[in-house]
Amino acid sequence: MATQVSEINSGGINVKQMHLCFVGNMLGRNAGYITTQGEIVADLFAAEGHEITCVSSRINRATRLAEIVKTLIIGFRAFDIVVLDTYSGLSFVIADLTSFLCKCLNLPLIMVLHGGNLPEFVQRHPRWTRRVLNRAAIMVAPSEFLAKRFGVLGYRIPIIPNIIDLDSYPYRERSKISPNLIWMRSFHEIYNPEMAVKVLAKLRGTHPDATLTMAGTDKGLEESTRKLVEELKLDGAVQFAGFLDLDKKLKEFSGADIYINTNRIDNMPVSVVEARALGLPVVATNVGGLPYVIEHGKNGFLVPSDDVDAMAAYIRMLLDSRELTRKISRKGRALAERSAWTSVRPKWEKLIGELVETKTVKNAKVRGFNDKFGAEKIRN
Repeated sequence: MATQVSEINSGGINVKQMHLCFVGNMLGRNAGYITTQGEIVADLFAAEGHEITCVSSRINRATRLAEIVKTLIIGFRAFDIVVLDTYSGLSFVIADLTSFLCKCLNLPLIMVLHGGNLPEFVQRHPRWTRRVLNRAAIMVAPSEFLAKRFGVLGYRIPIIPNIIDLDSYPYRERSKISPNLIWMRSFHEIYNPEMAVKVLAKLRGTHPDATLTMAGTDKGLEESTRKLVEELKLDGAVQFAGFLDLDKKLKEFSGADIYINTNRIDNMPVSVVEARALGLPVVATNVGGLPYVIEHGKNGFLVPSDDVDAMAAYIRMLLDSRELTRKISRKGRALAERSAWTSVRPKWEKLIGELVETKTVKNAKVRGFNDKFGAEKIRN
């Protein structure tokens, strides 16, 4: 497919008639799975009139990987650019194989880095990860956290924030609030769901009417979390809401007044952006990328990981101060607006436009582009 670019200027680039191939774990196409950022960006570009291929939504990992390989090999002549969601762990195998095929097939590749574990994963597997990452025409990250961590490793990473459909998140300013907490992540060790239960127990010492809604899929800790609720005699105070689609999410969040984030590891959690968009003040653990998206005391509160007492104390502070809560609610919404497509779209268009302008599309002059705009190679 021929690539056409019109109007290149300092304010952005209007790229037309592109065929973009988005690659990653696109499991949100299945009921009960979270929609990924790759799916969201792909759908938004499709709505702009671009031709989009999005692969793969297969739940089985082996089948998913096979479909990615098949799609790239069969369709590479039609694709202008491949956009790859890149995570650590087993998901990095997808990054390895996809980047290798893109190199062999002369396809320019944008890697979008995700996950709070990725910098440590790169440090644990330096030879493998360097080889894979250096195949990208450019790498981008959704947060300053990853950009800085990869800067330490010798890379320069442009930042393109995660996206939410802001119009789908009606803002309600919080000022006079009730002790109704909401937590929404998977029941997994890195998200530390048991801390949320302990925070509720601590809070009920001064606010016996405090409640907690816990939403998300089970990744091994839901049963132990439920047992902790029983042990702390919190039956009736904790609701397990399961996986929330958008409609259910809006319903549950509308009934809550404070969002708590208890992660041990994190990057730029979309759930925090969603909570802010809806007007909920956020109290979160000071880990990973959270300090880059929450300014303590100004648009949210940060506490040490696993510090139950500190989190409960800041929740009480919000409950006791209407003016403080109103300020944090308003500033949180203002920050969430940076994740709207109208704000993020020019960054994507500029990135793609630079790839076209530097003639990396189809002939993949990867190294020249990296020297100017993208990832600086780590030197031994």
